[in-house]
Amino acid sequence: MYEIVIETHFSAAHAVRGYKGKCENTHGHNFKVEVYARGEQLDSIGMLFDFKDLKAATKEVIGRLDHQYINEIPPFDKELNTTAELLAFWICTEVRKIVKSEFAEVFKVRVWEAPSYAATYQI
Repeated sequence: MYEIVIETHFSAAHAVRGYKGKCENTHGHNFKVEVYARGEQLDSIGMLFDFKDLKAATKEVIGRLDHQYINEIPPFDKELNTTAELLAFWICTEVRKIVKSEFAEVFKVRVWEAPSYAATYQI
């Protein structure tokens, strides 16, 4: 099995609904996002998937969140809370819709809120 990963960043504010503590207040993060793709086979030139295409798809998705108040962005306005776990789930789901490859599938996203705190969603 082959695996690739890209890393990118975005900045945004959020408030975790239902949390009893400081994080229920509006606050911001410089999020780091890692997106992983895997596959059993490489293409004719020995690549699983082009890093720049995976990064572009990820930037398209997180561009909807960058420099925004996430609580106002669907589906985080009503359906999903703004936890790192649900951000990882949503980013993974949205990037998978964009990345179409004969060889690779996006299967994992890790969202870092701070250098020592991250949440991962994996299919």
